[in-house]
Amino acid sequence: MRVLLIGANGYIGRFVADRLLADPAVQLTALGRGDDADVRFDLATGSPGALTRFLDAVHPGVVVNCAGAIRGGARELTRHNTVAVATVCEALRRSGCGARLVQIGCGAEYGPSQPGSSTAEDAVPRPGGPYGVSKLAATELVLGSGLDAVVLRVFSPAGPGTPAGSPLGRLAEAMRRAMQSGDGELKLGGLGVQRDFVDVRDVARAVHAASLSAAQGVINIGSGRAVRLRDAAAVLARVAGYGGALHELDAPPVPLRSPIGHPRADSDHAAPVAYPYPDGCGSWQQADVRTARDRLGWRPRINLEESLADIWMEAACRI
Repeated sequence: MRVLLIGANGYIGRFVADRLLADPAVQLTALGRGDDADVRFDLATGSPGALTRFLDAVHPGVVVNCAGAIRGGARELTRHNTVAVATVCEALRRSGCGARLVQIGCGAEYGPSQPGSSTAEDAVPRPGGPYGVSKLAATELVLGSGLDAVVLRVFSPAGPGTPAGSPLGRLAEAMRRAMQSGDGELKLGGLGVQRDFVDVRDVARAVHAASLSAAQGVINIGSGRAVRLRDAAAVLARVAGYGGALHELDAPPVPLRSPIGHPRADSDHAAPVAYPYPDGCGSWQQADVRTARDRLGWRPRINLEESLADIWMEAACRI
């Protein structure tokens, strides 16, 4: 099976590449903006015609799109998350390769949900920020393309390689700084949020399964369990061997630049205050993952403690 992987050098893309390369039946070609890609191509600026010519030359059976942007202004997010997907869809429509498309979506497309509920694929999406809007627009383009396509809505990926700007990445960095400076207490903000964390290696397994399946439409990829960020902080402290006290800041808003950790409460740590939930998902998100089980034969295997241990291992290497 020839697979074209777009965005192989990204957070999810790296693990998808590893998973696909481990399958001896897969012939993998990586397309991206970096020098390490087999073929350099920028989806946000490249033409569908140029991509069509490449597809006709390589003739993949599956195209996996892990490319995109998770931060930036509305224009940048639209360019990298929506326009880029429009380019992929148009190129596949023009090409004679007949490839199946596996698109990586995100839980932010749903927006806030009712605490205690599990969000299924038939929920009406109401994204609460520009990132979720740009990803939802991409999903609608894929679903309306007429292609053999599936969109995997990944909730909150975690594990090795977790970006430093993500909630768990910021939490690990704050704890590393506290341990490095010998602080006996760590003051944290924004810990009331509950998110559905799923290990990035399990996400890669889901992508592999979707590549081999005939499933179409939208499929949620998550653990099926919401975890309060303060509980994740307690697990991370245990994994890290941090014996200090964890104090949750009372202020409900999340600082714009550092929503997680303030090892000291000095005034020079003050930051501009933003909307309490920068991802636009409110205080609660939990995926209903029955469709992934039924249509892909997929279940998450790696628990959050193992994911946090891997996040801490990488953070600790910076001490």
